[in-house]
Amino acid sequence: MTTTREIIHVDMDAFYASVEQLDHPELRGKAIIVGGPATGRGVVSAASYEARRFGVHSAMPTAQAIRRCPTAVVLPVRMSRYVELSRQIRTIFEQYTPLVEPISLDEAFLDVTGSIRLFGPVRQIGQMIKRQIKEQTQLTASVGIAPNKFLAKLASDLEKPDGFVVITEKNKQQILDPLGVGRIWGVGKVTEQALQSRGVRTIGQLRRTPAEALQAIVGNGAGELLRLAQGRDEREVEPARQAKSLSSERTFVSDISEAAILLDVLLEQVEEVAQRLRRRRLQARTMTLKLRYGDFRTATRSETLADPTNLTQPMWVAAQKVFHRWHKRAGGPLRLLGFGASGLASEEAGQHTLFPDPDVEKFKRLDRAVDAIRDRYGKRAVHRGR
Repeated sequence: MTTTREIIHVDMDAFYASVEQLDHPELRGKAIIVGGPATGRGVVSAASYEARRFGVHSAMPTAQAIRRCPTAVVLPVRMSRYVELSRQIRTIFEQYTPLVEPISLDEAFLDVTGSIRLFGPVRQIGQMIKRQIKEQTQLTASVGIAPNKFLAKLASDLEKPDGFVVITEKNKQQILDPLGVGRIWGVGKVTEQALQSRGVRTIGQLRRTPAEALQAIVGNGAGELLRLAQGRDEREVEPARQAKSLSSERTFVSDISEAAILLDVLLEQVEEVAQRLRRRRLQARTMTLKLRYGDFRTATRSETLADPTNLTQPMWVAAQKVFHRWHKRAGGPLRLLGFGASGLASEEAGQHTLFPDPDVEKFKRLDRAVDAIRDRYGKRAVHRGR
């Protein structure tokens, strides 16, 4: 007999912006944008619900967001503060189950199937978690409960903010069928438009589409889409999930061809990824650039180092090498530029030399100083020059 799993998805409401309103009570009820400045190419990292009413959303250029919501208050990202609260919330999760899979700082899956005997029905566990988060952090979370990860994540998004939705095997099709096909995992704008052009607009319509007809529209992904449309998802909560790579990318308002501007963006991305590696006590060996042209063609170019590192300087040297190689051979206006580090391993796994390299020690001291400044004053407080 197969036991029905009980999965909870917790998603903090407008997390970065809510933290800023928590720490600055005078900003409560006001439109808040967390991200880069409107000058230059700043991008929105998060927006309060007051700002979202004007159409402001994450990944939007800050300048465009300000045009939509001129009264918004723009604040820099304070990652160390968000990490602090995220860890506090994670501690609450772990009081109920060891099976916690963080997706980001502000959301996680919990498998509480084995916790019901101890804490009561899954609905009660979800309510206790939601209440504890509010009491201990003064922040609100939206909670979704379901027999699998797809449905649980969908449920947490249905009544935001401060939502609490339970999807069961009995009511899942009643909830799923009226929703647009874009609510299904893996259905991006291009796939959504392709489906809609064939008259498949809702999940219910998708579910009733013959597999052969669906395959003609979306190819080999048809089977997975049909399973999700039926509310089926066999993936398990993976508490020990180790990131295979860390990356940062930016989509530009208009295509950029100037190498100097692209290199400035790339340097910011290298700094961000390197700092994230150091926070997690990880090192990376392969540096990869993601390059998307104006016509949406996407290329990746990589460089693998002899030794893994999390120091900004050697990562930046490798990134520049890859960039100049690409620019010389196939350079062109870019819609998106991204930088990623992969081949990750723990810092402790590296070789330790008896006589440290003076240059390496200098780079370490520089990174520690820059990290300390950025943690306190925001990531835009200090930058290395090219």
